[in-house]
Amino acid sequence: MKRKIYNQLKDWKRQSKGKRALLIEGARRIGKSYVAEEFGRNEYTTFLLIDFSKVPRAIHELFENYLEDLDELFLRLGAYYNVKFIPRPSPDAEAQTLIIFDEVQFCPRARAAIKHLVADGRYDYLETGSLVSIKQNVKDIMIPSEEHRIDMWPMDFEEFLWANGEEELYGLIASCFERKRTVDTLHRKCLDLLRKYFLVGGMPQAVLGYVEQRDLDECERIKQDILDLYRNDIHKYAGSQATKALAVFDELPGQLQRHDRVFRLASLGEDARMREYQEAFLWLSEARIVNCCYNSTAPSIGLRLNEDRQTVKCYMGDTGLLFTQAFSERGKADPRLYFKILSGKLEANLGMLTENLVAQMLRAAGHQLYFYNRASEDKDERMEIDFLIRKPQITSRHNISPIEVKSGTRYALSSLRKCIKRFDNYLSTPYVLHEGDLRDENGILYLPLYMAPLL
Repeated sequence: MKRKIYNQLKDWKRQSKGKRALLIEGARRIGKSYVAEEFGRNEYTTFLLIDFSKVPRAIHELFENYLEDLDELFLRLGAYYNVKFIPRPSPDAEAQTLIIFDEVQFCPRARAAIKHLVADGRYDYLETGSLVSIKQNVKDIMIPSEEHRIDMWPMDFEEFLWANGEEELYGLIASCFERKRTVDTLHRKCLDLLRKYFLVGGMPQAVLGYVEQRDLDECERIKQDILDLYRNDIHKYAGSQATKALAVFDELPGQLQRHDRVFRLASLGEDARMREYQEAFLWLSEARIVNCCYNSTAPSIGLRLNEDRQTVKCYMGDTGLLFTQAFSERGKADPRLYFKILSGKLEANLGMLTENLVAQMLRAAGHQLYFYNRASEDKDERMEIDFLIRKPQITSRHNISPIEVKSGTRYALSSLRKCIKRFDNYLSTPYVLHEGDLRDENGILYLPLYMAPLL
């Protein structure tokens, strides 16, 4: 399947000329290994993929025993995998051979070796991994400065459209966004496809299952397997935080069903406190299983400076997985749920999926996630803003855009209007993401939900 990250890999190859290795970091089962292998096959004369999750101990030992003799290291790797390594013809030339360290978190020594391998200069090096930053995977190694990291996310809505043979549709969506014009006659089609994306999500196996078979039950089975894998990972790798992380993970649908989506630790126990659960949230976030969204106490340029880590929303990393976690039993959801969501008639629960999807889209677009929650006994001071994002070019004023997410056709904007009135000097364009078409009204830009990635 076509992925946007492929072009980033091509840019890295062309620009780095072997001076930096590239690490693709992301959740399990989002297609890191697949895109790395396709890149090696298409862009190099030869390539070698070493999957450290299943290689024998002897391969690990090569990186312990032969880093001072790289000729011997390459000789043994080439012989074991029957791959011919072709050295870079000159220092400024593009490499002919790519060596891929797949699931590099399982061999920290190989990751530490990147410094010496890049300095050698003969080949290009691409790493993929999950959980690459947790303590047990960086213990006793020096993270190489020659390593450039990029994030990979589940397939976004545009990639989902590509997979469904709608290559031109998102170009129209982007053009309408840039020119602030309505999508008009194709709006209903875009919204219908977005609702399918609610159900299927962006995990490549699930998307492929849907595209090939048009079978939502098969998608559910695939996603249930991924959720089981995530639970097993939590048990196996979260160490002392496993029990707390699993409790948070299992509680996600119930917490997101709440009106304000804020995670209430009281649901996990009367005495539960955030200071006891912060590491669990951090582990789930670093594993890319969830997207954490923290309260910023003021919608100003310093969103991180005003971050309140005691108040958090915790979204599932992929909305398709959230649907399965919330509604599927034994790998199958009630077909009536499919119909209600596809027809937009499940408003009570669609709000949970809609806000989770916007969080997923904003995160994949490069935004850190923040919201604004002002509690007050005075109802005129009380407000809840779903998301705050910073505009790309910083100016002396008007840098933060508040975003309200609406899943139904009837809604109020009292919090957004109060926010605009109170923080006018801080705010750039206010947005409402809704099911309707684009319109600009009274200083608020109303956008279709499927335009969220363009913000």
